[in-house]
Amino acid sequence: MRTSRRFSSLALILTALTLTSASVFAADPGVSFPDDSVVSDQRAGSILIYNIYTSSATSPATENTRISITNTSTTKAVSVHLFFIDGESCSPADSVLCLTATQTASFRASDFDPGTMGYIVAIATDDNGCPIKHNFLIGDEYVKFTSGHQANLGAEAVGAIKVPECDDTTTGLTLNFNDSQYGRLPATVAVDNLPSSVDGNNTMLIINRVSGNLAVGADSLGTVVGLLYNDAENAFSFSFSTNQCQLKFSVSNTIPRTAPRFTTVVPTGRTGWMKLFTYTGAPLLGAVINLNQAANASPGAFNMGHNLHKLRLTNSSITIPIFPPNC
Repeated sequence: MRTSRRFSSLALILTALTLTSASVFAADPGVSFPDDSVVSDQRAGSILIYNIYTSSATSPATENTRISITNTSTTKAVSVHLFFIDGESCSPADSVLCLTATQTASFRASDFDPGTMGYIVAIATDDNGCPIKHNFLIGDEYVKFTSGHQANLGAEAVGAIKVPECDDTTTGLTLNFNDSQYGRLPATVAVDNLPSSVDGNNTMLIINRVSGNLAVGADSLGTVVGLLYNDAENAFSFSFSTNQCQLKFSVSNTIPRTAPRFTTVVPTGRTGWMKLFTYTGAPLLGAVINLNQAANASPGAFNMGHNLHKLRLTNSSITIPIFPPNC
């Protein structure tokens, strides 16, 4: 009898431990990001923005992008409407990706949109193609250029707060980044460190305007203004204009054009930083990627990159077409 009671007690203890473990791991520990927290490459969201994708139509081995997207929800499947925005013409092409709960997927730009450079907007949708609140999407990209620039960039995630009404009769919908429907996008972005180009650094800067009608075309950047600072706290203003919705360039004496020129503002052995914005408060995102050919030989030379920092926010919107996904 005592033996029986000992086994019975042990069984109760094991049962209690099993239930305790199950209750502990029933949900992830910690607190979720607030729905209205700022757009970031370190959170999950209902909209993802990939700041650059590119592939060479003739040499995808040297210039290409691997895009990854993951549904972190443990219970809900989701359809993802992908918009590939040509950075030069601002024209869109779209596709649909369907993810089950906890599923991840990846693809190469050369397989989906070869020979094009731009940015990608990925939107969580339901069976009708209507945007939904599904703050469980995360993603990243590995990008490489024929120039030698390469980086791993996280997808910028925007949280949904209360999405606009939509049903099977809706053909188009405007999504507002206004802290009511979705979190706001930045109006001022910054490069926190610009090494001197005299020291062999080739710093690639990518700037995007994420707004407009993605059924027809994204909005162009227009006139971008900014301030270049050296490490002695001196500021030098500049501006440039473009009818593209994405601009990619290497920081040089030509762009941005300052007086005096960049190599004088940031001479050998020195660093600077830069912030950019528009007079109209247009939403801006982007990335910076540095290449130094001496990185394998010099302890002071480095490669790789990151998304631009966000300093100030703005209200903006995009309009998208609505149609059922083919899942």
